[in-house]
Amino acid sequence: MSRSFRSINLLLLLLALSAMWVACHKDDFLNKKPSTTLLVPTMLSDFQALLDNVKVFGIVPTLGEASADNYFVSYLTWSLMLPREHNAYIWAKDLYNGQGGQQDWNVPYQQVYYANVVLEGLKSMKKSPDSTAQWNALEGAALFCRAFAFYNLAQLFAPAYDSATAETDLGIPLRTSSGVDTLSARSSVQATYDQILNDLHSAEVYLPTGLPGKTLNRPVRIAAQALLSRVYLSMRNYPKARACADSVLQVYSTLIDFNNLSLSTPAPINMFNAETLYQASFLGAPSGVAYFSYISALYSTTWIDTSLVQSYDTNDLRRVIFYRSRPSDTTSLKFSYTGTAYPFGGLAVDELLLTSAEGAARAGDAVTAINNINILLRSRWKRGTFTDYTVASAGDVLHLVLDERRKELAFRGLRWTDLRRLNKGGANIILTRILVDSAQNAKRDTLAPNSLNYTLPIPPDVLSLNKAIQQNIRN
Repeated sequence: MSRSFRSINLLLLLLALSAMWVACHKDDFLNKKPSTTLLVPTMLSDFQALLDNVKVFGIVPTLGEASADNYFVSYLTWSLMLPREHNAYIWAKDLYNGQGGQQDWNVPYQQVYYANVVLEGLKSMKKSPDSTAQWNALEGAALFCRAFAFYNLAQLFAPAYDSATAETDLGIPLRTSSGVDTLSARSSVQATYDQILNDLHSAEVYLPTGLPGKTLNRPVRIAAQALLSRVYLSMRNYPKARACADSVLQVYSTLIDFNNLSLSTPAPINMFNAETLYQASFLGAPSGVAYFSYISALYSTTWIDTSLVQSYDTNDLRRVIFYRSRPSDTTSLKFSYTGTAYPFGGLAVDELLLTSAEGAARAGDAVTAINNINILLRSRWKRGTFTDYTVASAGDVLHLVLDERRKELAFRGLRWTDLRRLNKGGANIILTRILVDSAQNAKRDTLAPNSLNYTLPIPPDVLSLNKAIQQNIRN
Protein backbone atom coordinates (compact mmCIF):
# COMPACT_ATOMS: atom_id res chain seq x y z
CA MET A 1 0.00 0.00 0.00
CA SER A 2 1.45 3.41 -0.98
CA ARG A 3 2.09 6.19 1.52
CA SER A 4 -0.36 8.45 -0.36
CA PHE A 5 -3.10 5.83 -0.20
CA ARG A 6 -2.50 5.27 3.53
CA SER A 7 -2.70 9.02 4.13
CA ILE A 8 -6.03 9.29 2.35
CA ASN A 9 -7.44 6.38 4.32
CA LEU A 10 -6.20 7.93 7.55
CA LEU A 11 -7.76 11.25 6.58
CA LEU A 12 -11.10 9.57 5.93
CA LEU A 13 -10.91 7.72 9.22
CA LEU A 14 -10.08 10.84 11.24
CA LEU A 15 -12.82 12.90 9.63
CA ALA A 16 -15.29 10.07 10.16
CA LEU A 17 -14.27 9.80 13.83
CA SER A 18 -14.55 13.56 14.21
CA ALA A 19 -18.02 13.53 12.72
CA MET A 20 -19.02 10.59 14.91
CA TRP A 21 -17.74 12.40 18.01
CA VAL A 22 -19.87 15.41 17.15
CA ALA A 23 -22.90 13.23 16.46
CA CYS A 24 -22.58 11.51 19.81
CA HIS A 25 -21.76 14.54 21.90
CA LYS A 26 -22.93 17.85 20.47
CA ASP A 27 -25.99 18.36 18.34
CA ASP A 28 -25.29 16.00 15.48
CA PHE A 29 -22.79 18.09 13.55
CA LEU A 30 -24.53 21.36 14.46
CA ASN A 31 -22.98 22.58 17.71
CA LYS A 32 -19.42 21.54 18.39
CA LYS A 33 -16.43 22.06 16.16
CA PRO A 34 -14.75 18.70 15.42
CA SER A 35 -11.02 18.38 15.74
CA THR A 36 -9.67 17.83 12.23
CA THR A 37 -6.27 19.33 12.96
CA LEU A 38 -4.68 15.91 13.35
CA LEU A 39 -4.57 15.55 9.58
CA VAL A 40 -5.83 18.47 7.52
CA PRO A 41 -6.63 17.87 3.83
CA THR A 42 -4.04 19.71 1.74
CA MET A 43 -4.15 18.07 -1.69
CA LEU A 44 -6.81 17.88 -4.38
CA SER A 45 -6.56 14.10 -4.20
CA ASP A 46 -7.48 14.31 -0.50
CA PHE A 47 -10.63 16.27 -1.33
CA GLN A 48 -11.53 13.85 -4.10
CA ALA A 49 -11.15 10.95 -1.67
CA LEU A 50 -13.55 12.63 0.75
CA LEU A 51 -16.21 13.14 -1.93
CA ASP A 52 -15.74 9.61 -3.29
CA ASN A 53 -16.54 8.09 0.11
CA VAL A 54 -19.72 6.19 -0.72
CA LYS A 55 -20.26 5.38 2.95
CA VAL A 56 -21.06 9.08 3.39
CA PHE A 57 -22.27 10.38 0.02
CA GLY A 58 -24.84 8.92 -2.35
CA ILE A 59 -27.18 8.03 0.52
CA VAL A 60 -30.69 9.43 0.98
CA PRO A 61 -33.13 9.25 3.94
CA THR A 62 -35.94 6.68 4.07
CA LEU A 63 -38.54 8.11 6.44
CA GLY A 64 -40.39 9.88 3.64
CA GLU A 65 -40.83 6.68 1.66
CA ALA A 66 -41.70 4.80 4.86
CA SER A 67 -44.49 7.34 5.43
CA ALA A 68 -45.83 7.30 1.86
CA ASP A 69 -48.55 5.20 0.25
CA ASN A 70 -46.66 2.83 -2.04
CA TYR A 71 -46.82 -0.15 0.32
CA PHE A 72 -48.59 -1.76 3.26
CA VAL A 73 -47.61 -4.29 5.89
CA SER A 74 -49.27 -6.84 8.16
CA TYR A 75 -49.90 -6.12 11.83
CA LEU A 76 -47.10 -8.54 12.78
CA THR A 77 -44.55 -6.86 10.50
CA TRP A 78 -45.59 -3.44 11.74
CA SER A 79 -45.23 -4.52 15.38
CA LEU A 80 -41.65 -5.69 14.74
CA MET A 81 -40.42 -2.62 12.87
CA LEU A 82 -37.92 -0.19 14.34
CA PRO A 83 -39.75 2.44 16.45
CA ARG A 84 -39.26 5.26 13.96
CA GLU A 85 -40.57 3.23 11.02
CA HIS A 86 -43.30 1.63 13.14
CA ASN A 87 -44.48 5.15 14.02
CA ALA A 88 -43.85 6.66 10.59
CA TYR A 89 -46.16 4.06 9.06
CA ILE A 90 -49.13 5.40 11.04
CA TRP A 91 -47.93 9.05 11.06
CA ALA A 92 -47.67 9.09 14.85
CA LYS A 93 -47.02 12.38 16.61
CA ASP A 94 -43.83 11.00 18.20
CA LEU A 95 -41.76 9.02 15.71
CA TYR A 96 -38.71 8.24 17.79
CA ASN A 97 -39.93 7.06 21.22
CA GLY A 98 -37.25 9.30 22.75
CA GLN A 99 -34.43 7.67 20.75
CA GLY A 100 -31.69 9.91 19.36
CA GLY A 101 -29.06 9.16 16.76
CA GLN A 102 -31.57 9.28 13.89
CA GLN A 103 -29.74 8.63 10.64
CA ASP A 104 -32.28 10.45 8.46
CA TRP A 105 -31.03 13.60 10.19
CA ASN A 106 -27.42 12.66 10.97
CA VAL A 107 -26.30 11.29 7.60
CA PRO A 108 -27.33 14.32 5.50
CA TYR A 109 -25.64 16.62 8.00
CA GLN A 110 -22.54 14.45 7.83
CA GLN A 111 -22.62 14.98 4.06
CA VAL A 112 -22.92 18.73 4.66
CA TYR A 113 -19.94 18.61 7.02
CA TYR A 114 -17.72 16.75 4.55
CA ALA A 115 -18.77 19.07 1.71
CA ASN A 116 -17.92 22.11 3.83
CA VAL A 117 -14.49 20.63 4.67
CA VAL A 118 -13.81 20.36 0.93
CA LEU A 119 -15.13 23.85 0.11
CA GLU A 120 -13.06 25.46 2.87
CA GLY A 121 -9.97 23.51 1.88
CA LEU A 122 -10.27 24.58 -1.74
CA LYS A 123 -10.55 28.24 -0.73
CA SER A 124 -7.23 27.98 1.08
CA MET A 125 -5.48 26.68 -2.05
CA LYS A 126 -4.30 28.56 -5.10
CA LYS A 127 -5.40 27.31 -8.49
CA SER A 128 -2.71 26.66 -11.04
CA PRO A 129 -3.28 26.23 -14.78
CA ASP A 130 -2.68 22.50 -14.40
CA SER A 131 -5.10 22.09 -11.49
CA THR A 132 -7.97 24.36 -12.57
CA ALA A 133 -10.14 21.63 -14.11
CA GLN A 134 -9.85 19.33 -11.09
CA TRP A 135 -10.29 22.23 -8.63
CA ASN A 136 -13.47 23.33 -10.42
CA ALA A 137 -14.87 19.79 -10.51
CA LEU A 138 -14.30 19.41 -6.77
CA GLU A 139 -15.87 22.79 -5.99
CA GLY A 140 -18.90 21.90 -8.08
CA ALA A 141 -19.23 18.41 -6.59
CA ALA A 142 -19.05 19.69 -3.01
CA LEU A 143 -21.71 22.33 -3.72
CA PHE A 144 -23.88 19.69 -5.40
CA CYS A 145 -23.54 17.29 -2.46
CA ARG A 146 -24.35 19.98 0.09
CA ALA A 147 -27.42 21.04 -1.89
CA PHE A 148 -28.59 17.42 -2.22
CA ALA A 149 -28.26 16.93 1.54
CA PHE A 150 -30.10 20.17 2.38
CA TYR A 151 -32.86 19.27 -0.10
CA ASN A 152 -33.36 15.80 1.38
CA LEU A 153 -33.50 17.24 4.90
CA ALA A 154 -36.06 19.84 3.82
CA GLN A 155 -38.38 17.17 2.43
CA LEU A 156 -38.66 15.62 5.90
CA PHE A 157 -38.04 18.27 8.53
CA ALA A 158 -39.44 21.43 6.92
CA PRO A 159 -42.97 22.09 5.65
CA ALA A 160 -43.73 21.79 1.95
CA TYR A 161 -42.71 24.91 0.08
CA ASP A 162 -45.47 27.52 -0.15
CA SER A 163 -44.51 30.89 -1.63
CA ALA A 164 -47.18 32.59 0.50
CA THR A 165 -45.66 31.43 3.81
CA ALA A 166 -42.07 30.43 2.97
CA GLU A 167 -40.57 33.54 4.57
CA THR A 168 -42.06 32.66 7.97
CA ASP A 169 -42.27 28.84 7.87
CA LEU A 170 -39.42 27.14 9.72
CA GLY A 171 -36.87 25.45 7.49
CA ILE A 172 -33.73 23.57 8.50
CA PRO A 173 -30.43 24.64 10.09
CA LEU A 174 -28.09 25.69 7.29
CA ARG A 175 -24.47 24.86 8.00
CA THR A 176 -22.11 26.46 5.48
CA SER A 177 -18.88 25.93 7.42
CA SER A 178 -17.31 22.87 8.99
CA GLY A 179 -16.52 24.64 12.23
CA VAL A 180 -19.41 25.35 14.57
CA ASP A 181 -18.73 28.33 16.78
CA THR A 182 -22.33 29.29 17.45
CA LEU A 183 -25.57 27.40 17.95
CA SER A 184 -27.53 26.73 14.80
CA ALA A 185 -31.09 28.00 14.67
CA ARG A 186 -33.50 26.95 11.96
CA SER A 187 -33.62 29.12 8.87
CA SER A 188 -36.86 29.95 7.09
CA VAL A 189 -38.16 27.66 4.35
CA GLN A 190 -37.40 30.43 1.85
CA ALA A 191 -33.80 30.72 3.05
CA THR A 192 -33.49 26.92 2.92
CA TYR A 193 -34.53 26.74 -0.71
CA ASP A 194 -32.51 29.83 -1.62
CA GLN A 195 -29.41 28.10 -0.25
CA ILE A 196 -30.16 24.89 -2.16
CA LEU A 197 -30.74 26.77 -5.41
CA ASN A 198 -27.69 28.99 -4.98
CA ASP A 199 -25.48 25.96 -4.34
CA LEU A 200 -26.79 24.19 -7.42
CA HIS A 201 -26.52 27.19 -9.71
CA SER A 202 -22.94 27.66 -8.53
CA ALA A 203 -22.27 23.96 -9.02
CA GLU A 204 -23.47 24.29 -12.63
CA VAL A 205 -20.68 26.78 -13.28
CA TYR A 206 -17.94 24.58 -11.84
CA LEU A 207 -18.97 21.05 -12.80
CA PRO A 208 -17.59 19.54 -15.99
CA THR A 209 -19.75 19.25 -19.07
CA GLY A 210 -20.34 15.93 -20.73
CA LEU A 211 -21.98 12.71 -19.66
CA PRO A 212 -21.76 10.81 -16.37
CA GLY A 213 -18.79 8.49 -16.21
CA LYS A 214 -18.55 5.08 -14.61
CA THR A 215 -18.09 6.75 -11.22
CA LEU A 216 -21.74 7.76 -10.94
CA ASN A 217 -21.29 9.47 -7.58
CA ARG A 218 -19.15 12.14 -9.26
CA PRO A 219 -21.70 14.62 -10.59
CA VAL A 220 -21.39 16.43 -13.92
CA ARG A 221 -23.22 19.59 -14.96
CA ILE A 222 -26.37 17.83 -16.15
CA ALA A 223 -26.67 16.12 -12.75
CA ALA A 224 -26.87 19.56 -11.12
CA GLN A 225 -29.49 20.60 -13.66
CA ALA A 226 -31.44 17.40 -12.97
CA LEU A 227 -31.41 18.13 -9.23
CA LEU A 228 -32.47 21.73 -9.93
CA SER A 229 -35.43 20.31 -11.83
CA ARG A 230 -36.39 18.17 -8.83
CA VAL A 231 -36.04 21.11 -6.43
CA TYR A 232 -38.15 23.45 -8.56
CA LEU A 233 -40.81 20.75 -8.90
CA SER A 234 -41.01 20.44 -5.11
CA MET A 235 -41.52 24.22 -5.00
CA ARG A 236 -44.33 23.94 -7.56
CA ASN A 237 -42.34 26.20 -9.87
CA TYR A 238 -43.36 24.13 -12.87
CA PRO A 239 -41.93 26.35 -15.64
CA LYS A 240 -38.43 26.27 -14.13
CA ALA A 241 -38.69 22.56 -13.32
CA ARG A 242 -39.55 21.91 -16.95
CA ALA A 243 -36.79 24.17 -18.26
CA CYS A 244 -34.12 22.44 -16.16
CA ALA A 245 -35.38 19.00 -17.18
CA ASP A 246 -35.33 20.00 -20.85
CA SER A 247 -31.80 21.38 -20.55
CA VAL A 248 -30.66 17.90 -19.51
CA LEU A 249 -32.76 16.03 -22.07
CA GLN A 250 -31.30 18.13 -24.87
CA VAL A 251 -27.87 16.79 -23.88
CA TYR A 252 -28.75 13.26 -22.78
CA SER A 253 -32.04 11.38 -23.03
CA THR A 254 -31.15 7.67 -23.21
CA LEU A 255 -33.69 5.24 -21.76
CA ILE A 256 -33.36 1.56 -20.91
CA ASP A 257 -35.46 -0.66 -23.17
CA PHE A 258 -37.14 -2.96 -20.67
CA ASN A 259 -37.60 -5.55 -23.42
CA ASN A 260 -33.87 -6.22 -23.16
CA LEU A 261 -33.93 -6.95 -19.42
CA SER A 262 -34.30 -10.29 -17.65
CA LEU A 263 -37.77 -10.76 -16.18
CA SER A 264 -36.70 -13.48 -13.74
CA THR A 265 -33.70 -12.02 -11.91
CA PRO A 266 -34.26 -10.10 -8.64
CA ALA A 267 -32.00 -7.32 -9.99
CA PRO A 268 -33.00 -6.71 -13.63
CA ILE A 269 -31.39 -3.25 -13.81
CA ASN A 270 -27.64 -2.87 -13.38
CA MET A 271 -26.23 -0.08 -11.20
CA PHE A 272 -24.26 1.23 -14.17
CA ASN A 273 -27.27 1.57 -16.44
CA ALA A 274 -27.81 4.02 -19.27
CA GLU A 275 -30.46 6.10 -17.50
CA THR A 276 -28.71 7.05 -14.26
CA LEU A 277 -27.24 10.54 -14.01
CA TYR A 278 -26.26 10.37 -10.33
CA GLN A 279 -26.23 7.24 -8.21
CA ALA A 280 -27.71 7.31 -4.71
CA SER A 281 -29.44 4.70 -2.56
CA PHE A 282 -31.62 4.52 0.53
CA LEU A 283 -30.14 4.43 4.00
CA GLY A 284 -29.59 0.92 5.34
CA ALA A 285 -30.33 -0.48 8.78
CA PRO A 286 -27.61 -0.54 11.42
CA SER A 287 -26.14 -4.00 11.94
CA GLY A 288 -27.23 -6.09 14.88
CA VAL A 289 -30.70 -4.54 15.18
CA ALA A 290 -33.23 -7.04 16.50
CA TYR A 291 -36.18 -5.43 14.73
CA PHE A 292 -37.26 -5.18 11.11
CA SER A 293 -36.00 -1.99 9.51
CA TYR A 294 -37.83 -0.42 6.59
CA ILE A 295 -35.20 -1.74 4.17
CA SER A 296 -35.28 -5.33 5.42
CA ALA A 297 -39.07 -5.35 5.58
CA LEU A 298 -39.32 -3.80 2.14
CA TYR A 299 -38.29 -7.04 0.42
CA SER A 300 -39.22 -9.75 2.88
CA THR A 301 -42.56 -8.76 4.39
CA THR A 302 -43.82 -5.62 2.63
CA TRP A 303 -46.64 -5.71 0.12
CA ILE A 304 -46.98 -3.25 -2.74
CA ASP A 305 -50.13 -1.14 -2.64
CA THR A 306 -52.83 -3.08 -4.52
CA SER A 307 -54.14 -0.08 -6.47
CA LEU A 308 -50.61 0.74 -7.60
CA VAL A 309 -49.99 -2.81 -8.86
CA GLN A 310 -53.34 -2.93 -10.64
CA SER A 311 -52.63 0.37 -12.41
CA TYR A 312 -50.06 -1.30 -14.70
CA ASP A 313 -51.33 -2.67 -18.02
CA THR A 314 -50.75 -6.38 -18.62
CA ASN A 315 -48.30 -5.45 -21.38
CA ASP A 316 -46.44 -2.99 -19.16
CA LEU A 317 -43.08 -4.57 -18.32
CA ARG A 318 -42.65 -2.39 -15.24
CA ARG A 319 -45.05 -4.74 -13.50
CA VAL A 320 -42.50 -7.57 -13.70
CA ILE A 321 -39.27 -5.53 -13.74
CA PHE A 322 -40.09 -3.58 -10.57
CA TYR A 323 -42.12 -6.22 -8.70
CA ARG A 324 -42.55 -9.93 -8.14
CA SER A 325 -45.71 -11.86 -7.39
CA ARG A 326 -46.08 -14.00 -4.28
CA PRO A 327 -48.09 -17.17 -3.82
CA SER A 328 -50.32 -15.33 -1.34
CA ASP A 329 -51.66 -13.07 -4.11
CA THR A 330 -49.52 -10.20 -2.91
CA THR A 331 -46.68 -8.36 -4.64
CA SER A 332 -43.22 -7.42 -3.35
CA LEU A 333 -40.39 -5.25 -4.60
CA LYS A 334 -37.46 -6.27 -6.78
CA PHE A 335 -34.08 -4.53 -6.71
CA SER A 336 -34.03 -1.17 -8.47
CA TYR A 337 -31.55 1.11 -10.26
CA THR A 338 -28.89 0.47 -7.63
CA GLY A 339 -28.73 -3.21 -8.54
CA THR A 340 -28.77 -3.94 -4.79
CA ALA A 341 -31.21 -4.37 -1.90
CA TYR A 342 -31.17 -0.60 -1.34
CA PRO A 343 -33.73 1.26 -3.47
CA PHE A 344 -32.59 4.01 -5.81
CA GLY A 345 -32.72 7.62 -4.64
CA GLY A 346 -30.58 9.22 -7.31
CA LEU A 347 -31.26 11.08 -10.55
CA ALA A 348 -32.24 9.50 -13.84
CA VAL A 349 -33.56 10.34 -17.30
CA ASP A 350 -37.04 8.87 -16.78
CA GLU A 351 -37.74 11.28 -13.91
CA LEU A 352 -36.76 14.22 -16.12
CA LEU A 353 -39.04 13.10 -18.95
CA LEU A 354 -41.93 13.01 -16.49
CA THR A 355 -41.05 16.39 -14.97
CA SER A 356 -40.86 17.91 -18.44
CA ALA A 357 -44.21 16.31 -19.30
CA GLU A 358 -45.83 17.65 -16.14
CA GLY A 359 -44.50 21.14 -16.77
CA ALA A 360 -45.81 21.00 -20.32
CA ALA A 361 -49.23 19.72 -19.22
CA ARG A 362 -49.56 22.47 -16.62
CA ALA A 363 -48.63 25.06 -19.25
CA GLY A 364 -51.32 23.78 -21.61
CA ASP A 365 -48.81 22.18 -23.99
CA ALA A 366 -50.58 18.84 -24.28
CA VAL A 367 -48.69 17.80 -27.41
CA THR A 368 -45.27 17.92 -25.71
CA ALA A 369 -46.62 16.27 -22.56
CA ILE A 370 -48.10 13.37 -24.52
CA ASN A 371 -44.97 13.04 -26.65
CA ASN A 372 -42.80 12.63 -23.54
CA ILE A 373 -45.14 9.99 -22.13
CA ASN A 374 -45.09 8.10 -25.42
CA ILE A 375 -41.28 8.17 -25.53
CA LEU A 376 -41.14 6.71 -22.02
CA LEU A 377 -43.78 4.02 -22.49
CA ARG A 378 -42.37 2.73 -25.77
CA SER A 379 -39.35 1.61 -23.75
CA ARG A 380 -41.47 0.14 -20.94
CA TRP A 381 -44.15 -1.95 -22.67
CA LYS A 382 -43.72 -5.28 -24.45
CA ARG A 383 -42.40 -4.58 -27.90
CA GLY A 384 -45.18 -4.08 -30.42
CA THR A 385 -48.01 -3.76 -27.88
CA PHE A 386 -47.98 -0.04 -27.07
CA THR A 387 -50.09 2.36 -29.10
CA ASP A 388 -49.09 6.00 -28.80
CA TYR A 389 -51.45 8.28 -26.93
CA THR A 390 -52.82 11.23 -28.82
CA VAL A 391 -54.10 14.42 -27.27
CA ALA A 392 -57.65 13.38 -28.09
CA SER A 393 -57.26 9.90 -26.60
CA ALA A 394 -55.46 11.02 -23.47
CA GLY A 395 -58.32 13.09 -22.05
CA ASP A 396 -56.99 14.79 -18.95
CA VAL A 397 -53.33 15.05 -19.90
CA LEU A 398 -52.11 16.13 -16.46
CA HIS A 399 -53.93 13.20 -14.84
CA LEU A 400 -52.20 10.82 -17.29
CA VAL A 401 -48.79 12.34 -16.56
CA LEU A 402 -49.23 12.08 -12.79
CA ASP A 403 -50.44 8.49 -13.09
CA GLU A 404 -47.34 7.56 -15.09
CA ARG A 405 -45.14 9.41 -12.62
CA ARG A 406 -46.57 7.30 -9.80
CA LYS A 407 -46.01 4.06 -11.72
CA GLU A 408 -42.52 4.89 -12.98
CA LEU A 409 -41.02 6.45 -9.86
CA ALA A 410 -42.44 4.31 -7.07
CA PHE A 411 -39.91 3.50 -4.32
CA ARG A 412 -37.49 6.15 -5.55
CA GLY A 413 -37.87 8.42 -2.51
CA LEU A 414 -40.05 10.88 -4.45
CA ARG A 415 -43.62 9.99 -3.48
CA TRP A 416 -43.58 11.81 -0.11
CA THR A 417 -42.52 15.06 -1.76
CA ASP A 418 -45.10 14.54 -4.51
CA LEU A 419 -47.85 14.07 -1.94
CA ARG A 420 -46.79 17.25 -0.15
CA ARG A 421 -46.66 19.43 -3.25
CA LEU A 422 -49.77 17.97 -4.93
CA ASN A 423 -51.86 18.48 -1.81
CA LYS A 424 -50.55 22.04 -1.60
CA GLY A 425 -51.95 22.43 -5.09
CA GLY A 426 -55.37 21.13 -4.08
CA ALA A 427 -55.10 17.43 -4.99
CA ASN A 428 -56.82 16.41 -1.72
CA ILE A 429 -55.05 13.04 -1.45
CA ILE A 430 -56.00 11.21 1.75
CA LEU A 431 -53.80 8.37 3.00
CA THR A 432 -55.21 5.52 5.10
CA ARG A 433 -53.56 2.64 6.97
CA ILE A 434 -55.59 -0.29 8.28
CA LEU A 435 -53.90 -2.78 10.62
CA VAL A 436 -55.75 -5.90 11.79
CA ASP A 437 -54.32 -7.84 14.73
CA SER A 438 -54.66 -11.56 15.47
CA ALA A 439 -57.93 -10.94 17.31
CA GLN A 440 -59.28 -9.20 14.19
CA ASN A 441 -59.27 -5.81 15.88
CA ALA A 442 -58.77 -3.16 13.22
CA LYS A 443 -56.66 -0.07 13.76
CA ARG A 444 -57.32 2.70 11.24
CA ASP A 445 -55.07 5.74 10.77
CA THR A 446 -55.54 8.60 8.32
CA LEU A 447 -53.25 11.33 7.03
CA ALA A 448 -55.28 14.31 5.84
CA PRO A 449 -54.11 16.55 2.99
CA ASN A 450 -51.72 19.26 4.22
CA SER A 451 -51.66 17.72 7.70
CA LEU A 452 -48.99 19.01 10.07
CA ASN A 453 -47.77 15.40 10.15
CA TYR A 454 -46.38 15.84 6.63
CA THR A 455 -43.47 17.51 8.45
CA LEU A 456 -41.50 15.06 10.59
CA PRO A 457 -40.33 15.90 14.12
CA ILE A 458 -36.75 16.96 14.81
CA PRO A 459 -34.95 14.11 16.67
CA PRO A 460 -35.02 14.54 20.46
CA ASP A 461 -31.25 14.55 21.01
CA VAL A 462 -30.89 17.46 18.59
CA LEU A 463 -33.38 19.49 20.59
CA SER A 464 -31.85 18.64 23.95
CA LEU A 465 -28.38 19.67 22.81
CA ASN A 466 -29.41 22.84 21.00
CA LYS A 467 -32.19 24.90 22.55
CA ALA A 468 -32.08 27.27 19.57
CA ILE A 469 -33.76 24.65 17.36
CA GLN A 470 -37.56 24.63 17.53
CA GLN A 471 -39.58 21.44 17.26
CA ASN A 472 -42.12 20.94 14.48
CA ILE A 473 -45.74 21.00 15.61
CA ARG A 474 -47.61 17.75 14.90
CA ASN A 475 -51.11 16.49 15.53
